[in-house]
Amino acid sequence: MRSYVYTVTQVNRYVKQLLENDVFLRDVFVEGEISNFKAHSSGHFYFTLKDENAAVDAVMFRTDAQKLKFMPENGMRVTVYGHISMYEKTGKYQLYVSIMEPAGKGALYLAYEKLKEKLDANGYFDKSHKKPIPKYPECIAVVTSPTGAAIRDIIHISGRRDPSVRLVVSPVLVQGEDAPADIVRAIREINEWGGADTIIVGRGGGSIEDLWAFNDESVAMAIYESDIPVISAVGHETDFTIADFVADMRASTPSAAAEIAVPEAVSFGDIVKGLVNRMNLSAAGKLRDNRLALDTLVNKNVFRYPADDIINDEITVSELYKRLDRIVSAYTEKKQMNLCALSEGLERLSPLTIMKKGYCLAYNKDGCIVKSAKDTHSGQKLDIKLYDGDITVTVEE
Repeated sequence: MRSYVYTVTQVNRYVKQLLENDVFLRDVFVEGEISNFKAHSSGHFYFTLKDENAAVDAVMFRTDAQKLKFMPENGMRVTVYGHISMYEKTGKYQLYVSIMEPAGKGALYLAYEKLKEKLDANGYFDKSHKKPIPKYPECIAVVTSPTGAAIRDIIHISGRRDPSVRLVVSPVLVQGEDAPADIVRAIREINEWGGADTIIVGRGGGSIEDLWAFNDESVAMAIYESDIPVISAVGHETDFTIADFVADMRASTPSAAAEIAVPEAVSFGDIVKGLVNRMNLSAAGKLRDNRLALDTLVNKNVFRYPADDIINDEITVSELYKRLDRIVSAYTEKKQMNLCALSEGLERLSPLTIMKKGYCLAYNKDGCIVKSAKDTHSGQKLDIKLYDGDITVTVEE
């Protein structure tokens, strides 16, 4: 009995799903030598990655290839990060590369670049999220090793600049596998306590392996979620850790962090003194200006001879009243003359004026004016309108 027959597409698709769902193959670092390298016109890179005993086809798509700071070449030994999958049409599995570096930098550097790219895409480095560092703190919490040079430098610099600022040290491991969890715990405990104005997180310098705790994603999240401003103070001036990018401010060394966090007490006193001097000068200038303005007002005639202005105003009002009376009288007289002329013209045109001369109007019983003798007949009654009244007549002929 024959079992179910699958198509080639179904088989390849199934194998592809197996590869992509494999935890190991989904997130893998591979080191090898480049051969058969081809930079396609589309911007994609196609190549083979090989060692002494085996080889695997690889592809790096344009969006990732554009981020490279060097051009891959045949014979170059590189470390790549990516995932394994299958190209269904050919049935060949291949390595899909997203990050590539010369082999000397190693897998740690690639992991650093991968995490940096992820956090940047999620907004962890956005300037809009960064909190200002308090100018005049009362208490600073320091998350670092209690025995390292970093804490000694911070205590020394802080005490020199302003002895009144309290330092609270939260001792943690700063390297090794347990260091990230220890740093996260300290940052969160300080936030729960809430008594610090600023948090300094850091350590002295070292290799990338020594500093790796500050490239941990959990540490980055703890700094990002902190309600208290965080200064990253890892002792390296040229390279950056993930903590430097996430923190509200980055200091190149623990000593520099102390200088940022603690203002000089002498400078603060000078600021206060300067503000007092500026306030005194401003008050004196304001008082002088007001005194001059008051003297000017007092010397005005309205205050020295108030009756003069009242008399002058009365004269002015009287003259204005006379002018207004003349204008109104002239205007009224002119309008009266116009009215008389219009009245006379209207009188001349009035039918009553004509009727005074002996004319009259004849109306039939419908109230219509009789304009012609043809419109009448014998025995018809007409209403005759005269100047001083109405009469009714009967037509005889």
